[in-house]
Amino acid sequence: MPGTWPTERPGDNSTPRRTIPSLRWWIGGILFASTVINYIDRQTLSLVAPYLKQDYHWSNTDYANIVVAFRVAYAIGQTLCGRLMDRVGTKRGLTITVLWYSTVSIFTPLARGFYSFLGFRFLLGAGESGNWPGATKAVAEWFPKHERGLATALFDSGSSIGGAIAPFVVLGLYFRWGRGPAFVVPGLLGGLWLIAWRWLYYRPEDHPRLGAEERAMILADTASQASQGRNRPRWSDLLKLPQTWGTIIARAFPDPVYFFIADWFPIYLVAKGISLRTGLIAVWIPFVATDLGNFFAGWMSGYLIRRGWPVGKARKALVVFGGIGVTLLIPTVFTTSLHTITWLFAVATFCYGSFTTIANVLPSDLFGSESVATVSGLSGTGAAIGTIIVFELAGHLSDARLATGTHLFDPLMVAAGLIPFVGMILVLLLIRNTKATEQGLVRRI
Repeated sequence: MPGTWPTERPGDNSTPRRTIPSLRWWIGGILFASTVINYIDRQTLSLVAPYLKQDYHWSNTDYANIVVAFRVAYAIGQTLCGRLMDRVGTKRGLTITVLWYSTVSIFTPLARGFYSFLGFRFLLGAGESGNWPGATKAVAEWFPKHERGLATALFDSGSSIGGAIAPFVVLGLYFRWGRGPAFVVPGLLGGLWLIAWRWLYYRPEDHPRLGAEERAMILADTASQASQGRNRPRWSDLLKLPQTWGTIIARAFPDPVYFFIADWFPIYLVAKGISLRTGLIAVWIPFVATDLGNFFAGWMSGYLIRRGWPVGKARKALVVFGGIGVTLLIPTVFTTSLHTITWLFAVATFCYGSFTTIANVLPSDLFGSESVATVSGLSGTGAAIGTIIVFELAGHLSDARLATGTHLFDPLMVAAGLIPFVGMILVLLLIRNTKATEQGLVRRI
């Protein structure tokens, strides 16, 4: 048909090939690896920021503007890349975006000041924005509903693992060889990932190494999704649905809190009087806690569904758990103890990980295959816009509060604990079966 793209196929399948057992989990594993590399790339600047601030005499506002440049591109790119994935397919879409941001990372050492760093971060954000809508679409294509939470947790946990690994990789390279290798090596990892991706990924209908039993199981559960998604809804049609707004809010409210921790945590620790060398454990433990929260939510929601809970009730139970738990960020304003801060951030980010896993699986629960990446992209744009607002506040507010010493970030930490809680309430109100469900515009949850 005019305006459509050809189906991705692996070529001639006339010669039988040896099947790969549990191939869908290999697909989940390569999506996890993509997220790990994606997050190592984006963490590079935040980890070396304390040193670059000294080298280039940047204020906190200058640093915030560089980070915001990434987020502006990320905000725009999430929606555009989501639509790209739905049009050209998951395999081509992720190939384009990973190649883009890996190339940008490799050339970032050419930056020589504020504006060039800002430009490179903008380009990096544009490329990296494709990871989540692409991975969400892949999960919708390859996993039945009772496994989507765990599969989403697997790829989403790559952000936590990437964040935990990044200090050792990036700072190790920076302290030994300088900033060049610290930016180039993560970019080269993306190139290696692309080789594996191009070899491994096809849709389950076409994969030459997918066993007949696993193929039948996957296609039996995704058949209704495929049939619902033949007519691609317009953005305006999707934005009229409360379920779309609930999906957007599920990321737009809690995600800025996590990105604030990821990009500002080293600076936050220094403001608390904690050395990065002695406080390295505090840098990576919240990332690991988020990772554990991802898997907990994925496993628990799947367990509840297998026990007979409706999908919506199972997902919302974890949203409530996450929204309440993130409020533990608020007590950090009362302490400068490294161990207490680490413990509070670990529990709060564990709960955030539970919330965000459900936020990332909601598009595949609610929408057909021709719009799942688009809605995922819209939710990512909402998260990026929220993050931009938080980062601008962080830069200006922290510069204005320099005289407060260890209480520099107190207002931001209080807000970080409350915003996901408000998001939790809105998700509970918006994600529900409505007239649109009866009309087949969204799936029953």
